[in-house]
Order: sequence, then C-alpha cells, then structure tokens
Amino acid sequence: MDNEFSSNSASWVFFVKTSFAIALLAAATGVVLAPVDLVLKGYMAISALFLVSTTITLSKTMRDEHESKRILNRISEARTQQLLKEYAE
Repeated sequence: MDNEFSSNSASWVFFVKTSFAIALLAAATGVVLAPVDLVLKGYMAISALFLVSTTITLSKTMRDEHESKRILNRISEARTQQLLKEYAE
C-alpha cells in the first residue's frame, strides 16, 4: 500500500470539505431561521445531525469493505504467485 498513489488531488479534497461545511452551515441556518416552534427546530436539528452522522458512518463502512476486499485479493494473488513459483521449480 505504500507504493500506491492517492486517487484524490488536493483541490478535490478541499472542494469536498468546503462543500460539506457549506451544506452543514446552510442546514443549520435553515433550522435556526425557520418560522416554527422551538420544539420543531430541535427535531429538525437532531434529524439533520443524525443524517450527517449516518452518512459518515455509511461512507466509512463502504470504504472499509472495499479495502478489505482489496487486501483479500492481494493475499489470494500472492498465494497464487507462490504456488506458481513452487510448481515451476
């Protein structure tokens, strides 16, 4: 894994982080400025935070699954190469 290159450029990472911050700020502003009762604002805020939390958890879980499959494929490939070397000798 040390010799792999990152697939994301610095500008893309900046864009993603900035977009996330703007979306979070826009949602918070919408909740605060909504012309509804405080209880409903609280409900919307908790729902928005839960949505953000579950989105982050989902993306991390999917990334972890992908990485584990890559590791398993590498182990399998290494075993195959070793068997081929032993067979060729």
